Amino acid sequence: MIKNLVKKFTPSFLIDWYHFCLAFLGAVIYEFPSNKLKIIGVTGTNGKSTVVSLTAKILEEAGFKVAFISSIKFKIGEKEWFNNLKMTMPGRLKIQRFLKQAINQGCQYVVLEVTSEGIKQHRHKFINFDAAVFTNLTPEHIESHGSFEKYKKTKGRLFQSLKNSKKNQKFSIINLDDENSEYFLSFYADQKIGYTLGKSKTHNLKKIPSLIEANNIETLPEGIRFSVRGVSFDLKLLGRFNVYNSLAAISFALSQGIDLEICKRALEKFQEIPGRMEEVVKIPFKVFVDYAHTPDALQKAYQTVLDLKSRFSDSKIICVLGSCGGGRDKWKRPELGKTAEQFCDQIILTNEDPYEENPDLIINQIESGIKNKNKILKISDRKEAIKKALTLVKPKDTIIITGKGCEPWMCVAGGKKIPWDDRKIVQEGLKELSL
Repeated sequence: MIKNLVKKFTPSFLIDWYHFCLAFLGAVIYEFPSNKLKIIGVTGTNGKSTVVSLTAKILEEAGFKVAFISSIKFKIGEKEWFNNLKMTMPGRLKIQRFLKQAINQGCQYVVLEVTSEGIKQHRHKFINFDAAVFTNLTPEHIESHGSFEKYKKTKGRLFQSLKNSKKNQKFSIINLDDENSEYFLSFYADQKIGYTLGKSKTHNLKKIPSLIEANNIETLPEGIRFSVRGVSFDLKLLGRFNVYNSLAAISFALSQGIDLEICKRALEKFQEIPGRMEEVVKIPFKVFVDYAHTPDALQKAYQTVLDLKSRFSDSKIICVLGSCGGGRDKWKRPELGKTAEQFCDQIILTNEDPYEENPDLIINQIESGIKNKNKILKISDRKEAIKKALTLVKPKDTIIITGKGCEPWMCVAGGKKIPWDDRKIVQEGLKELSL
């Protein structure tokens, strides 16, 4: 509460200077560690954590020692641990210390998930990025940034930072199929690499001398299949959107001279990304847990489930849905409800991370986007909502629980964090119901 009051009454320029100075202090204390590493920053609205993990896996397969930070976990060489901060990008001192530790452990590459909130607070400052990766851009954190245009420009500051550095060759990796790609292509880089599923034939190849395209794309019950420059990839990751995530990682690998066969070996070893379309129950019905918390990400998750469901015409989709982040992005709540109604046969609206906001009010705002009220059950207690879904499911049906993925906390009023894991609650519910 005191922290919020300080923020409320302190002029914004002073807060901005505080964050900037703290970033500089962290770099000084730890002796500007990024100058001794190759740093890749991954930004966008969705897919960042997956791209970080896939990129690191390819680099490791190529024989490099790698560190990374994502919203899921931290890794330095052989050591990895879950990100329990409820914050994707750590604070400025922590992130500089992490880079220093990566050097001490002999790492050559560091892959960082870079968020707009992190950029806004200068957490990316005094980090010497060698490459910036753009995944996609859809409305998110609009109330925090003021508009979608400001949100986009904040993301662009990662790419702008490439110009200010003097070490090594600089690379930008851009999803050409995103309608905002031209903006991110406008920033300086020694080499610009664009990736596409073939939708971007109109792009000027003078701007993008290196084009990475996925061909022969198939979405299968057990994963995805596609080819790049004649090399076939057969991945266990679900959803067409993971073709884009894979292409982002492959594109960076190619910029480093890593062979496509190495990329293939690395990516085909992935079973799944924790909390990202993670299949926690396979038979006699399916249960997926996914982090999706924007309308676009939710639609892609539901579409993936719908593609799987199409094999069983009489099966149903049951979704457990909340709205991430009480006190922010209220605009998207009815949109999440509208998306759920489009794809789901039964919608269970529940609590997610209300912070200081009334959870029932959040649920009612999601409900306002749903016309068919007969589809809705409102159960504020998230644990009870998940258990209710398990009582409704029948063989061949699918439950999809969205919003938290593998997050280890639920944030509630009074600054409290309750230990949490949607996946464990599913397993507990199955035991209780003897399913």
